Amino acid sequence: MAPAEGTGYRREGMTASRLELNLVRLLCRCETMAAEKRDPDEWRLEKYVGALEDMLQALKTQASKPASEVINEYSRKVDFLKGMLQAEKLTSSSEKALANQFLAPGRVPTTAKERVPATKTVHLQSRARYTSEMRSELLGTDSAGEPELDVRKRTGVAGPRPGDEKQSAAELDLVLQRHQNLQEKLAEEMLGLARSLKTNTLAAQSVIKKDNQTLSHSLKMADQNLEKLKTESERLEQHTQKSVNWLLWAMLVIVCFIFISMVLFIRIMPKLK
Repeated sequence: MAPAEGTGYRREGMTASRLELNLVRLLCRCETMAAEKRDPDEWRLEKYVGALEDMLQALKTQASKPASEVINEYSRKVDFLKGMLQAEKLTSSSEKALANQFLAPGRVPTTAKERVPATKTVHLQSRARYTSEMRSELLGTDSAGEPELDVRKRTGVAGPRPGDEKQSAAELDLVLQRHQNLQEKLAEEMLGLARSLKTNTLAAQSVIKKDNQTLSHSLKMADQNLEKLKTESERLEQHTQKSVNWLLWAMLVIVCFIFISMVLFIRIMPKLK
């Protein structure tokens, strides 16, 4: 392969590895495909993003891997492309718009020719597209902005009837109410998750606090036992030394007494003839 073009991630005084160059080249290709209008049956971008994930994992385990901030930026862009593909698979335009809001595009251009990161441009384009689709769904218009015509409501007479206007208003209210209910449900779920996280955090904090108290008490008891052991060891050593001294003197006295007794016995008793 030919060397890739200069990238915004290139470090001064360092040469990018072949794996990193291939990753940057494929990332540029994926960003270009994401910015273009694709067919619903297009499958290459998803395969390319899967290959990007494998290359990124291999790059993280390399001995000559780039700096951590560069790897984080690669991961950020790959996660954005993956999240964008998942958002496109959703059925409702409101769900797509909501999922698109949580995506985080890259902050650094992939190539030196880019002034704005391509992922940020793709993010803005997809947000505008999903907003337009949601507006069309709410107002009952197609992608060109023209009102949709229901074949079952066609009467051959120009102009809408009052009954049709009331029905359209009722349908619009129903759609708005459905989206409002969806937003309230999502808010309740997020609130429940926040409460659950707070409860788990408090429980973990209480357990950690109790463990710290138990550990502190155990360390205090261990220090007290160590001091007592040192004191008793000193007392035992002194007692042992005293016992040895008294025993030594007693043995000396006994030996002297036996010696003197034997000398007297020899002097007093007559010699055998």
